[in-house]
Amino acid sequence: MATYKEIQAYIKRENNYSAKTCWIAHMKEMHGLKPRVSPRRISVNERVHPCPEEKQPDILAAFKYFGMVE
Repeated sequence: MATYKEIQAYIKRENNYSAKTCWIAHMKEMHGLKPRVSPRRISVNERVHPCPEEKQPDILAAFKYFGMVE
């Protein structure tokens, strides 16, 4: 499985923006992958910064590139 840094680098290279780690974690959760829980996370059940809908296809493409989802 790719690291958050590898996913961020791929998105930066392909889409020219930096994806937040919280967006990647949200997408992992949405696709049944087990994201690590940050020790700084305030609530396990709430997301302060969910992944914006317009960024979701880019992050999903990165997951597919790294073979994390089909």
